[in-house]
Amino acid sequence: MSSKASRIVAVLMGGPSAEREVSLSSGRECARALRSAGYTVVEIDAGENLVADLQKAQPDVVFNALHGRWGEDGCVQGILEWLRIPYTHSGVLASALAMDKQRTKDVYRAVGLPVADSRIVSKTAAQAAHVLEPPYVIKPNNEGSSVGVYLVEAGANRPPALSSDMPEHVLVETFVPGRELTTAVIGDRALTVTDIFTDGWYDYDAKYQVGGSRHVVPAEVPKEIFQSCLDYAIRAHDALGCRGASRTDFRWDETMGIDGLVLLETNTQPGMTPTSLVPEQAAHIGMSFEALCDWLVEDASCSR
Repeated sequence: MSSKASRIVAVLMGGPSAEREVSLSSGRECARALRSAGYTVVEIDAGENLVADLQKAQPDVVFNALHGRWGEDGCVQGILEWLRIPYTHSGVLASALAMDKQRTKDVYRAVGLPVADSRIVSKTAAQAAHVLEPPYVIKPNNEGSSVGVYLVEAGANRPPALSSDMPEHVLVETFVPGRELTTAVIGDRALTVTDIFTDGWYDYDAKYQVGGSRHVVPAEVPKEIFQSCLDYAIRAHDALGCRGASRTDFRWDETMGIDGLVLLETNTQPGMTPTSLVPEQAAHIGMSFEALCDWLVEDASCSR
C-alpha cells in the first residue's frame, strides 16, 4: 500500500450555507482528484452530525471544500482545531476576518491597500434612502459568491426593496466601474491575473454556470496593473493571515490608471469547480487540478 493510500482524507462539502450546491460540486471534483492522486477519500456532507461523522471516518486530514457561512467563516475550522485534525486552507481567525467584508477592508486599509468606500447600515436604512451617492452596491457583509447583490445605478430615484432573506444589516459599497480582475495565491506565490468578462453583473450564475462568464488568463492589462494585482493579493493574503490557497478580487476603472484599482474581498475557500478561477490559474502555471488538490493536502495542519 502506498503512503498516500494509507492516509484518509475527509472532503467536507455541502453544508447549510447559501452556497451549498457549489460546495457539493467543488467537493466531488476534489474527491475525484485526490483519489486519482492515491489517497483514500471519504466524502462528508457537513451537517449537524459533522463531529460524529468525523469521529467515525477517523481522517488523517480534512480537505475543506465548504463555501459560505459555517464552512468559510471560522466555525468548521474551530471544530477541526478542537478535534486536532489537520485541515486545508485558512485557520479560524483568517477565515472569520475574510468572511466579514467590512473588517477585511479595515485590514486592507491598515496595510495601505486601496478599497472602495463602504459602510454597514441596517436593512431598513438601506431601503429608506440612498446611503451613498449612486451608483453603489448593496450586499450581505458575510456571504460569498455574489449571493444577494443589488446594483443601484446612477440616477436611481430610490433604493431597491431588498428580499426577505437579506440580513438585518447590509454592506453598502461605492460601485467601481470597469473590469473584474482576480488573483490566486497558493502558499507564498501569487499565480497570475484573470480578467473576467460577463454580459451583465458578475453574479452567482455568472460565476458558477458553464458559459456564465469568460476568463482571459493572463489578463491583458498594463504591466503596472498586472504586477499590482500580484503584489496586492500577496499582501492581502498575508495581512489577513491566510494559509493554503486564497483568491483576491479586484475592480479596475481603467480610465483612472493605477488609482482605479481597488480590492473587493479575499476568498479563503475559493471555488474548486470546473469553471473556478483558482484551478484555472494553477493550470496556467503548469499545476494540474490533481496536483493542486495534492498540494493542499500536503500543506494541511492544525493551528493555522
